[in-house]
Amino acid sequence: MRLCIDYRQLNKVTIKNKYPLPRIDDLLDQLKGASVFSKIDLRSGYYQLRVRDSDIPKTAFRTRYGHYEFLVMPFGLTNAPTVFMDLMNRIFRPYLDRFVVVFIDDILVYSRNETDHAEHLRLVLQILRNKQLYTKFSKCEFWLREVSFLGHVVSASGIRVDSGKISAILDWKPPRNVTEVRSFLGLAGYYRRFVKGFSMIATPMTKLLQKDVKFEWSEECQKSFDQLKTYLTEALVLVQPESGKEFVIYSDASLLGLGCVLMQEGRVVAYALRQLKPHEKNYPTHDLELAAIVFALKIWRHYLFGERCHVFSDHKSLKYLMTQRDLNLRQRRWLELLKDYELVIDYHPGKANVVADALSHKSLSALRVMNVHLSVLSDNVLVAELKAKPLLIPQIRESQKIDDELIAKRAECASNMESEFQIDDNDCLRFRSRLCVPRNSKLISMILSKAHSS
Repeated sequence: MRLCIDYRQLNKVTIKNKYPLPRIDDLLDQLKGASVFSKIDLRSGYYQLRVRDSDIPKTAFRTRYGHYEFLVMPFGLTNAPTVFMDLMNRIFRPYLDRFVVVFIDDILVYSRNETDHAEHLRLVLQILRNKQLYTKFSKCEFWLREVSFLGHVVSASGIRVDSGKISAILDWKPPRNVTEVRSFLGLAGYYRRFVKGFSMIATPMTKLLQKDVKFEWSEECQKSFDQLKTYLTEALVLVQPESGKEFVIYSDASLLGLGCVLMQEGRVVAYALRQLKPHEKNYPTHDLELAAIVFALKIWRHYLFGERCHVFSDHKSLKYLMTQRDLNLRQRRWLELLKDYELVIDYHPGKANVVADALSHKSLSALRVMNVHLSVLSDNVLVAELKAKPLLIPQIRESQKIDDELIAKRAECASNMESEFQIDDNDCLRFRSRLCVPRNSKLISMILSKAHSS
């Protein structure tokens, strides 16, 4: 039994210790190349740290048997995790990121082979003996080929989700209020690096967290909820990146969000995706595609800084970004950031499928999809990516209804819910969220005129 006292009032007046706790991703990245592991768990770790004599009275608590004080650090104090993390970092400092990873009271010893591991394990155990820190033998594991650590399973082949840890997610009942939605997304979000497009999949649920939005669990929310649970059980094995080898980034942008995947030697290291901020929805296509690259460089800076990086985008003009003269202030600011990296930007057609194609290790050629603004879908139909003015919506809708091919596509929507063609709230036909415009020269001229004037 672990005694935990309500120290909320004491915590309110405590000066917070700003000692940083390590990021889980950073700790896992240190394990690249390791094939032998041992996990050591300290016995009631906090109780092995003495409280300063002058602070002992502050830990006093009341029971029906009288008042008591802690001589060792109790659970529930706001600074307990950071103080203990500081202790562990100080005693293991010579070996951190060499063959020891520490997160509060969890110690992982990792090595490339069994010979090295024997020596590494001996050094770690000797330090614990010298510092009089005690472990709980029943929770320790030695000489493992794969190990469960911080909710992940680590082995020589890479990192994957710990199925035992996500059982709580898989058994989760559909949320009944905003609090339960927030709890589910918080738990599932811990493994977001394993799920391609996590943010976009979770969008229907995250909308429920916004202020002044009435909680209404729709079919769309249920679909999002079920998809996240499914994808977590089918999550890919991610590899740890290796310094000195070239990184490859595939970036993509749309009116829904920014997405990118980081790879090395044809294997996935991580993916990231976020929704557009309100002001970003007004960016021209060129800036939106560049924003996706900047997003990737910022979120993976700890991987990419000082390393060779090859970036693929489906926006051809970005290939010549470094030599362009006429740049707006936003582009100039981003260009300064790009100059910090050793990168090459290349054009790769296939906006809709490039990330999925890369993930499945297929060829990087023969992907034909829509172009930047207006793309020929067939001999008679265009797909508009431009934002149509509200006044043009009725004209586009009426033109769709007298176009033979689009009439057939509208009928297809009714019989096939999985079709990439859908009817929106304005009764307009869309292809992947973009308006379908018949080859009507007068209407096309009007759309282009409105777009240029705006």
